[in-house]
Amino acid sequence: MAKTKLTRAEQKIQRPLQILDAAFEEFTQRGFAATRVEDIAERVGVTKGTVYVYFETKEALFEAMVKHASVPFQEALSAYGRKSDDPVEELRLLLEFLFDTLVDNRRMRELFRLIVAEGAKFPDLIDQHHDTLIAPVFARIHMILEEGVAKKRFRANPPELAKVVMSPMVGTLVFRLIFDDRRSLDKHAVLTIHLELIMRGLLA
Repeated sequence: MAKTKLTRAEQKIQRPLQILDAAFEEFTQRGFAATRVEDIAERVGVTKGTVYVYFETKEALFEAMVKHASVPFQEALSAYGRKSDDPVEELRLLLEFLFDTLVDNRRMRELFRLIVAEGAKFPDLIDQHHDTLIAPVFARIHMILEEGVAKKRFRANPPELAKVVMSPMVGTLVFRLIFDDRRSLDKHAVLTIHLELIMRGLLA
């Protein structure tokens, strides 16, 4: 079946998204300083001037790209509903979801790498990234921990515990960033050990 040719209006709607996707590839491959706007434009098949029609500066393009790349995870987390009435099982399922959507997702891994590398140049963006992407994850974990305490399944839920629960996931993400597929990683084993370690400290 032949592809339906997009109308000019449809092309105009898609153009900034195409630019953002191209920017993601260039920024993650080269870093902010080495990335040239003309290389991004070439990926899309437009002129450098066209990019500047939608994004006034390279900095503005970078910020928009980070927000754009974060949207799929934000939407997935928002759509993630309650899976179990047992806090232990609920925590396990949430960690599995986070493994799939963060650790196993190439775009999110590369976005994490980019934020770590370039974050000092964009402190306001990083703060916003935390508020819209990281804080909701901590809030979801905290809610499960609170329920576990209320049901007398967990002993306590100190303020920083959600971050500690998430820490092994971040460590695994870094492992994947460093080695990609050159070193094997047993997802089931990692999740099982992760949960066992947490439960030793949590279970009442």
